[in-house]
Amino acid sequence: MTPVDLDTAQLLAIAAALGWASGLRLYLVVFLTGLAGTLGWVELPNGLKLLQQPVMLGASGFMLAVEFLADKIPGVDTVWDLLHTLVRIPAGAALAAAVFGGDHATWATAAALLGGTLAATSHVAKATTRAAANTSPEPFSNLGLSLLGDAGVPVALWLSWEHPVVFFAVLLVAVLLMVTLIVVLGKFLRALLRRVSTWLSPRSA
Repeated sequence: MTPVDLDTAQLLAIAAALGWASGLRLYLVVFLTGLAGTLGWVELPNGLKLLQQPVMLGASGFMLAVEFLADKIPGVDTVWDLLHTLVRIPAGAALAAAVFGGDHATWATAAALLGGTLAATSHVAKATTRAAANTSPEPFSNLGLSLLGDAGVPVALWLSWEHPVVFFAVLLVAVLLMVTLIVVLGKFLRALLRRVSTWLSPRSA
């Protein structure tokens, strides 16, 4: 499937998938997208072809391995999420905008807003849920949630390319579930925000 075969709805589905999935596993998104283009599974839009470059594949693959391990260790996963709060959201917006490229500025801007919002939602839901799971003494809930995120990203990307209507339906359910989790687990979100503000505030003399 080439970019000229993709209509606006399909491009929006891809942009939404890139944004949403970036909030969960940014480096997995970058690596899988670049790999799919390199292997000829899909023909990436021009704005995403940078992801196919060997240097980019190597860098994203390395960071993917680091993130995969960090996300499996209780406590380390929360620190990793906190550090990536300022990375995943703008990256999700940038990837979503790149689907349309510079030739469609209006759609690219709309895609950036969509991708950034979805990345923020999935990132906050992930960080909050994992912080709550880390309060449990057993390690299985943390590991299960991590593996669920690992599996969800490639499924979302595949659906956005092959079945955009199904993807949007799944995305709607996922976003509603994530917003519900953020509200229900709000105390853990507030604890995370307090921790971030403590780290960022200047220390008193």
